[in-house]
Amino acid sequence: MDRETVGSGNRGRLRVEVRTEGRSAVVTPEGELDHHTAPLLRAPLDEALDQGRTRLVVDCSLLEFCDSTGLNVLLGARLKAEAAGGGVHLAGMLPVVARVFEITGADAVFTVHDSLGAALTE
Repeated sequence: MDRETVGSGNRGRLRVEVRTEGRSAVVTPEGELDHHTAPLLRAPLDEALDQGRTRLVVDCSLLEFCDSTGLNVLLGARLKAEAAGGGVHLAGMLPVVARVFEITGADAVFTVHDSLGAALTE
């Protein structure tokens, strides 16, 4: 299997949409966030921070799976955002994803919201 084929398959497993709402960059990953797809989320998070968007809202409502690599991508973005005076807000996590954050204790270091709307109005 060549790298191009593998890459194409990964893109199908995770799609990421980015938009600006008010003072927030809203990043919406859809699908599975794991070792193979993590770079597809890391890149837009880094790009938003590089553009000076320090308040990142990650809409997790379409995220079906997150492993430790995905968690580390989010933790890395949180550190960069906080260093720039901002933060990362997680919104609308499905129970299977929320469980990863609970087990690892990562839910204590993020601002977690029940919905995207709640995250945007804070």
